[in-house]
Amino acid sequence: MKFTDGFWLMREGVRASYATEIRDLRVDADRFTAYAAVKRVAARGDTLNTPLITVECFSPAEGVIGVRTTHHAGKARRGPDFTLLPDDTTAPAARTRRDGTATELTSGPLTLRMDGDGPWGISFLDAEGRRLTGVDPKGTAFATAPDGTHHMISQLGLDVGENVYGLGERFTPFVKNGQTVDIWQADGGTSSELAYKNIPFYLSSRGYGVFVNHPGKVSFEVGSESVGQVQFSVEDQSLEYYVVAGPTPKDVLSRYTALTGRPALPPAWSFGLWLTTSFCTSYDEETVTSFVDGMAERGIPLSVFHFDCFWMREYQWSDFLWDPEVFPDPEGMLARLKERGLRISMWINPYIAQKSALFAEGAEHGYLVRRPNGDIWQWDLWQPGMALVDFTNPAARAWYDDKLRLLLDQGVDCFKTDFGERIPTDVVWHDGSDPERMHNYYAQIYNRTVFELLEKERGAGEAVLFARSATAGGQQYPVHWGGDCFASFTAMAESLRGGLSLSLSGFGFWSHDIGGFEGTPDPAVFKRWLAFGLLSSHSRLHGNVSYRVPWEFGEEAVDVARKFTLLKHRLMPYLYGVATEAHRTGIPMMRPMLAEFPGDPASRTLDRQYMLGPDLLVAPVFTEDGEVEYYVPEGTWTSLLTGERVTGPAWRHETHGFDSLPLLVRDGAVLPWGEDDQRPDGDWLDGLTLRVFGAHAGERIVTVPDVTGAVAATFRITREGSGVRVTAEGSARPYRVSVEDTGAAGEGAGTVTVA
Repeated sequence: MKFTDGFWLMREGVRASYATEIRDLRVDADRFTAYAAVKRVAARGDTLNTPLITVECFSPAEGVIGVRTTHHAGKARRGPDFTLLPDDTTAPAARTRRDGTATELTSGPLTLRMDGDGPWGISFLDAEGRRLTGVDPKGTAFATAPDGTHHMISQLGLDVGENVYGLGERFTPFVKNGQTVDIWQADGGTSSELAYKNIPFYLSSRGYGVFVNHPGKVSFEVGSESVGQVQFSVEDQSLEYYVVAGPTPKDVLSRYTALTGRPALPPAWSFGLWLTTSFCTSYDEETVTSFVDGMAERGIPLSVFHFDCFWMREYQWSDFLWDPEVFPDPEGMLARLKERGLRISMWINPYIAQKSALFAEGAEHGYLVRRPNGDIWQWDLWQPGMALVDFTNPAARAWYDDKLRLLLDQGVDCFKTDFGERIPTDVVWHDGSDPERMHNYYAQIYNRTVFELLEKERGAGEAVLFARSATAGGQQYPVHWGGDCFASFTAMAESLRGGLSLSLSGFGFWSHDIGGFEGTPDPAVFKRWLAFGLLSSHSRLHGNVSYRVPWEFGEEAVDVARKFTLLKHRLMPYLYGVATEAHRTGIPMMRPMLAEFPGDPASRTLDRQYMLGPDLLVAPVFTEDGEVEYYVPEGTWTSLLTGERVTGPAWRHETHGFDSLPLLVRDGAVLPWGEDDQRPDGDWLDGLTLRVFGAHAGERIVTVPDVTGAVAATFRITREGSGVRVTAEGSARPYRVSVEDTGAAGEGAGTVTVA
């Protein structure tokens, strides 16, 4: 939200008060509080009829410093609030220090410095004393808008050349400088400035992050209203934000996810190919079986089958009952599908249509959200008379769980938790939550309710969602997908942009609708999207009004789907190791180039390529003719598909067939390569190949997980002359492992069996 009219004036009707000088300072061993006047005080009379801004400085965790600015502290505190430090991490003690007129608070490598002499300001310093960012004069304020609303405002400075990233899954330009971003959940598709996943956290190219601890609407002006500042404001009496130390983007993300929650580890089977019925298509068991048979006949392994909305009867979403005319024997059908090794996913949402028998049941027991006058909130969007489940009511959560539990008993394995963005604010919540704060936060309790049920019923390592909406902390309940995109190259690129933005907002796992959701893709779009989708964290074929089985797009599409599905399965020992790293550290699987190469200026704006884990560079092709331009960072890289050696730093312009794309392995990498290409969750140690790339010096350590995420074995790889020596440890059972060495020139040096 903008308050000023240029540099000197305020917008009509806006009145602002800025922290100007410190009038009092209370310092404890691990925190301090400053009381800032909003004008210069020359005499006692200047203290009359004027406010103070209370500025509290503290540290909740190592390398994280919080600032809370408050005008009136007496406002009633209504939830919800983000849960911080969910793992009960004990923060090392921060320490304060007086340095002349300045006061410092240090936590790990981060220091906040506030000088009591001179104009108002705060500096955030790294371990070497370098200023990362800070609050300049007029950077701490409150304002009243023309409509009388009260806003707290903070600004943090931008340095020359500094880029800002994140703020959720945003499909606008990857670098957020110059944008106005409102953190407000919306169902706007991928072709607009609206977002399904709004996260009040941004990451800076200077090696720090900022998290605004407010679940309601936070308005960011990123080098827009004031071009040298990131401004954020809330309609409230208090504003709290945290500066998160680096120095690298990975360090920032690790600290941020320790603060807001690390992602659960999805089960290994979820990394295989998902196929759905699509949304508005016509389907029954015969259709489903024909899809499954068709994939098997064409040699395309399938891991998950998903039933979208119309598994339920029309006008009755959500009653969680199969349409008996279309699916007369759901238990038998699911059993037959599971006999073929498939997992089952079901579409659900948090709305209850009036025609559903659950509407009367939910209304009777008070499980549905109500308006202030006591009426149940309803609308006719999606289904007639839809009401909304009140997940702030523990009894409503238990009731909702009971309906889903019946499906789990039938053989369902996971749920697509759709919707959760269009949450009304003219309502009353069971727990008294502030409706404005609940608008964004609803996604959190919706997804948490379903995820925790799956953990309880299926086990902690077996829970996985396919979720569309999220807020800060939502990364704990993977997986999230990119929402409704068009079936075009443009939408394919904007989907990747949104996913990379989400990854820099703390989300470890992400997917998208292969081929696009809206419309029917041209075969060229579908084939290019297949390669991209099967080199993503999770891979799902899904559409709106048309099927997404590969043979609908020609035999070449079948070949492409087969090739990249088999490739992903063979990469699973590597990919699941990266997944366990995301679970353990919060560093995402799909990483923008700047996350791996923060010191390379060329990497800071790249949004059409990414690193899949630390060692694989992926550059999807967004053209029919196969032309692609991408950047190769410093070093020597090897094409995983052709064996060609590429040296960077360099821009590459190449042309690829539909069965190819730039997929490069970093020099020095040791890529665990599975023998089984038919499933994503096999025994990876049995027939494992350690593919050694480049003539690296020194020792490389590679851990290979099992399907639970535990370390199955550890390998130490040391180059000795023209060969390599491998020492294995950590596994007591027999297994078959071989070594494939590219050597210094990229020529295969043969296969060496490791005992």
